[in-house]
Amino acid sequence: MYYNQEISEVLREQQVDPEKGLTAQEVETRREKYGLNKLEEGKKKSIAALFLAQLNDPLIYILLLAAAISGFMNEISDMVIIGIVVILNAVIGVSQEAKAEKSMEALKKLSTPKAYAIRGGEVTEVNSEEIVPGDVIVLDAGRFIPCDLRLIESANLQIEESSLTGESVPVNKDARLVIPDEKIPLGDKKNMAFSSTLVTNGRGTGVAIAIGMETEIGHIANMLKQPEEKTPLQKKLAEIGKLLGVVALIVCVAMFAIAVLQKRDMFDMFMTAISLAVAAIPEGMPAIVSIVLAMGVQKMVKKNAIIRKLPSVETLGAVNVICSDKTGTLTQNKMTVQKFYVNGQVVPESEIDVKDPVQKLLVENIVLCSDATSNAEGSTGDPTEVALINIGNKYSIRKEDLNKEHPRVNEAPFESDRKLMSTVNTYGGKFHVMTKGATDNLLKLSTKAYINGEIVPMTEEIEKDFMAAANRFSDDALRVLGAAFKEVDSSDLDQDGMESELVFIGLVAMIDPPRLEVRDSIATCKQSGIKTIMITGDHQKTAFAIAKELGIAKTPDQTISGVELDEYSDEELIEKVKNLRVFARVSPEHKVRIVKAFKGDGNIVSMTGDGVNDAPSLKAADIGVAMGITGTDVAKGAADVVLTDDNFATIVAAVEEGRNIYANIKKSIMFLLSCNIGEIFSLFFAILLGWATPLLSIHLLWVNLITDSFPALSLGVDPGDKDVMKDKPRNPKDSIFKGRTPFLIINGATIGFLTLAAFAIGAMRYSGTYDLSVLHEGNLGGDTLTHARTMAFVVLSVSQLFHSLNVRSETKSIFQVGLFTNKWLCISIAFGIFIQWIVISFEPLAKIFKVFHLNLFDWVLVIGLSLVPVLINEIVKAIRRAGGNV
Repeated sequence: MYYNQEISEVLREQQVDPEKGLTAQEVETRREKYGLNKLEEGKKKSIAALFLAQLNDPLIYILLLAAAISGFMNEISDMVIIGIVVILNAVIGVSQEAKAEKSMEALKKLSTPKAYAIRGGEVTEVNSEEIVPGDVIVLDAGRFIPCDLRLIESANLQIEESSLTGESVPVNKDARLVIPDEKIPLGDKKNMAFSSTLVTNGRGTGVAIAIGMETEIGHIANMLKQPEEKTPLQKKLAEIGKLLGVVALIVCVAMFAIAVLQKRDMFDMFMTAISLAVAAIPEGMPAIVSIVLAMGVQKMVKKNAIIRKLPSVETLGAVNVICSDKTGTLTQNKMTVQKFYVNGQVVPESEIDVKDPVQKLLVENIVLCSDATSNAEGSTGDPTEVALINIGNKYSIRKEDLNKEHPRVNEAPFESDRKLMSTVNTYGGKFHVMTKGATDNLLKLSTKAYINGEIVPMTEEIEKDFMAAANRFSDDALRVLGAAFKEVDSSDLDQDGMESELVFIGLVAMIDPPRLEVRDSIATCKQSGIKTIMITGDHQKTAFAIAKELGIAKTPDQTISGVELDEYSDEELIEKVKNLRVFARVSPEHKVRIVKAFKGDGNIVSMTGDGVNDAPSLKAADIGVAMGITGTDVAKGAADVVLTDDNFATIVAAVEEGRNIYANIKKSIMFLLSCNIGEIFSLFFAILLGWATPLLSIHLLWVNLITDSFPALSLGVDPGDKDVMKDKPRNPKDSIFKGRTPFLIINGATIGFLTLAAFAIGAMRYSGTYDLSVLHEGNLGGDTLTHARTMAFVVLSVSQLFHSLNVRSETKSIFQVGLFTNKWLCISIAFGIFIQWIVISFEPLAKIFKVFHLNLFDWVLVIGLSLVPVLINEIVKAIRRAGGNV
């Protein structure tokens, strides 16, 4: 524990003298026992491993099996095309994921390269990796802490821990504290210093009590090792792959059964069955999905979101819970003065009147009584003091000018036990003591008050008035500082001389304010059925105030602290989080538990954050979103999405894009599968009816080539629905076919029926026999069979091309959607019909495909038949709209 032990007890346990430190021999012995002070490196995936991972998918297995069978049957072109599709899919995936798994490397880089340790009685500079438990480490401002320390000495020591705890204000450390509470949050362990945090002020020493993977940041590194989970889309595609595998198997078995019953040639039927099985599998689907996702990635970049893993684009669209860190994500990560209490009233910072002597003196006080700087070139110092300097800059009371006019001649630095700071500045021939700090401490030292231009005696009523104002500010989660002064004749004063018989001026209240655009984004989320959850290491009251202002939470009972969280089991927490919106004072472990609790309730969870402390929860979430500007390398490495503008509103835009991308992928899949059902329908029922085979295997391959490519890809880039954010998030458990099974079956059957109709019409016209018996196996052959197959071949391909228009919307007419709003689809349809005409009109190709040139009447007929699916869908959509089923 160490934080609940006396310093002497810690030193005794670590067997070290704080004055002399460890000897060289003791360091060597402990290094052999504990190892180096560094984080374990994650095993990097090779390009080969990433490539093989892309092939680990049921649909890919089926495609590889189909390619093998095609090769065995000497259908080399089929095998080559399927092979190209599989390789293309894998290459696209690898190119997007080659930079993955850098979390551990980034964590390692956070370790400071040098540190000062007392060894053999001397302060020695050592590599941080060489530090061992028991080393006495010297700390000063601007230095990163190399390991976890129990402080043994501190003087005005402040440490910036926001990357580890999420708290926006540096923590005042006190080595003398002994903290008995065993469940205290990390941010309240004020006698401890943690690895990779930064000393911003003061000095101190501490004894190393944990190194490497045993540190708090090491625990985070361990949490980052959890295995990757499949995204909803990956799960859905796996389901489709299994379904298609079953369908292909059933088709093959059924075909053989029919062959036996009809006493057909077994070898010919085997070939037909294989062709039909291959037809059942949309070879281009994996590549189409990958390409659509890759295009989505490019769109996201333009909207300030970098997608690190392809499937994350689609997963964003399913998000129904966004867990967000507060500091730097929902807030500006910049302390800002909000209000003053002066002359007995609250004055917004925008309404300060520097012509009023009291208000002007208050601003001068907080600017002069500060060690921070802030100008156009940047700022230095404590964020709270920077905020005070900035308010002076706003009203042209600049520190540089003020210091020249009223030079500092003496000071009493800030100390955590006094909670005050004082300076003595020249004012004409006299001097002003300027003091700021904790309101209650300052009021005890004030005998007068400066109100409405007059210095009046401090009465009990005036004191209560100032304290009531301070409490109201605190209730609103504002950080409050009091300001006081007095005029003296001499600058030669000790601390007690400075900080006595003061004149109280007023109060300054500040906060890390919310980002201006976040409120609207959260409102959009609420309208879209997305819960916004705040998870922060900051104090509960501060967190609730920000959450209330942003519209995340309404009442305090929607908040919970990390200590309270520990009282619930994982199962109880799943139920508890349903009514919670704010989680305050939480550790990295808590954040992971919270994310998992929401996921355990069936939600798709996005976690946003920027600090090291956010990394485990970013990785645990379905979608981890890191800030690109303020985010640490660790957070970016663990995330799926990085925002280049650190804007919460960008997440909402990304969710909208994700929803549209999923809708487009679904369109492509519905199109491909309904077309393949049409192919199965036409072949299967022709064989079942005893007809001659209406299509050759090369016809099926060609049709798949022209429909599985450009039209399907064009649907993948269909313009997004502007109203998509008005819908509730889809249930991740729902099948991709939910509500669309009738569409698939009806349209597939329609395309199949029309293909058979074209085959029958062609056979009857060219044979001159208008009897279905002419279609039977053995009755049809020669040029008549070729003409009939050509008619079926063209209808199958062209009807599928026209059918692509039907899937653009489930309810809207193609004219409502806009016939030409997707120019790529229009080009794909026109190009598909054109090359189909080339195939049957160009003699060398016609011989390869075993087809005949069609006359004008034939073309009118096949185009008319091919438009039937569009006509049927338009009628169905019109009926649905009329019935209000939109």
